[in-house]
Amino acid sequence: MRIGQLAQRTSVSERSLRYYEKQGLLAADRTLGGHRDYPDAAVDRVVLIQELFAAGLHSKKIAQLLPCMRDSDGGPSEIATPRLIEELTVERDRIDRMITDLVHSRELLDEVIVTASGRAQLSSVDGRPQAL
Repeated sequence: MRIGQLAQRTSVSERSLRYYEKQGLLAADRTLGGHRDYPDAAVDRVVLIQELFAAGLHSKKIAQLLPCMRDSDGGPSEIATPRLIEELTVERDRIDRMITDLVHSRELLDEVIVTASGRAQLSSVDGRPQAL
C-alpha cells in the first residue's frame, strides 16, 4: 500500500511515517517509480510504534525493542537481550512512577472538587466525587 493509504488506515501523518522509516522503525519497498510500498503488516507495526511512543519510549529505544517483538500481537520474541530487558525494566519503573504521580494528582483534584462543592459524596462505583 502507498504511504497515503497507510496514513489513512493508521491515523498517523505521512510525515510521521517518513520519520519512522528514517529512524529504522518502519520499512517500505519501492515501486519502479520510487514510491513507497508498504506491506499490510505495516498497519500493525505503526499501531505498535504509536503505543510505544504513548508509553513514553523514544525512537532509539523503540528501534532497539521492535526486533524483539512480534508485529501481529506485539508480544515478545525469544531474541531479547538481558541488557534490553534491563533497560525496558527501567522504562517500566519510570512509567509506574508517572502513574503513581497521576493517581496522586487525581486524588488531590477529587479533594478540591469535594471541598468546593460543599455537598458532594463519593460514588461507590468509581470513587469519583458526585454532586448531590
